[in-house]
Amino acid sequence: MTQMIDNRVALSGLAGSPFSLDEAEAYRSWRQQKLEQRPVIEELVVAVENPFELTAMEKSRIQDLCRRCNAAIYKVSDEHPAIDKRLVHQLGLQFGLTHLDDNLRSDEDDITSLTVIEQQGNRYIPYTDRPISWHTDGYYNSPQHQVRGFILHCAQPAAEGGNNSLIDHELVYMRLRDENPALVQALMHPEAMTIPPNVEAGTEIRGACVGPVFSVDALTGSLHMRYSARKRNIDWRDDELTREAADLITEILDIDDLAYRYRLKAGEGVICNNVLHRRSGFNDSRNEKRLMYRARYYDRVAGTGLNRQDSE
Repeated sequence: MTQMIDNRVALSGLAGSPFSLDEAEAYRSWRQQKLEQRPVIEELVVAVENPFELTAMEKSRIQDLCRRCNAAIYKVSDEHPAIDKRLVHQLGLQFGLTHLDDNLRSDEDDITSLTVIEQQGNRYIPYTDRPISWHTDGYYNSPQHQVRGFILHCAQPAAEGGNNSLIDHELVYMRLRDENPALVQALMHPEAMTIPPNVEAGTEIRGACVGPVFSVDALTGSLHMRYSARKRNIDWRDDELTREAADLITEILDIDDLAYRYRLKAGEGVICNNVLHRRSGFNDSRNEKRLMYRARYYDRVAGTGLNRQDSE
């Protein structure tokens, strides 16, 4: 069964929005502010004393970063074991992240333990030591279950490698729009990108998902992106502008000048509004086996929406 993400609701009521192609002045103002306020990587890391009960300052700093670049990196004090998965749940709750994505490989608590699975026929790259290319999470999800935010927590790093890179998707939108607004319009088409069905052993476990690359959240006025740099099992709308836009995204990501690069240590993690991200390959050792906890949500980080109608 094909699932189609309807972009009409998201694109309605965009008067005054910087993401409306009819609002050139609003876009220029937003663009200038976005570039002026963009943090450097050193600013992205927030020390957290107690992840179960953040201080007002810790919470405010993380929200501010997620407003400015849609992501923050937290560093939990050594008093709290990095392996404790409960801290991911509790951290999310403090930012309004309550609706977890119960995906195919998630644990019973709907948080996924990402580690190498030595299993014949394992075709899911997150459970290998291979690199993962640029993507946003849940790009293959149904229309009702778009991933708006996630937490990626490091319980144990690999012996070597496993570096993470992050790109604020709003900057990719900006480069496309500056090149040619028609490219953005093509990627907002409700049939811009199709992810074919997921079939295992002849059984369809997920239908095809059709939808835009860029859409605007009706509640918060914020930009959402669904994207994968994969070359196989992805179908772009067959028109010249869409193909040009997809090629330009590839060029932008290949240049790599927009990326934050960081190797998460035990007790550190990313909290974000589903920014573009990738992972380098890695090597485990007998005593150092990479283990990450990934919590994906249908919510954005509270208090970071463009129109601030989301709750603090």
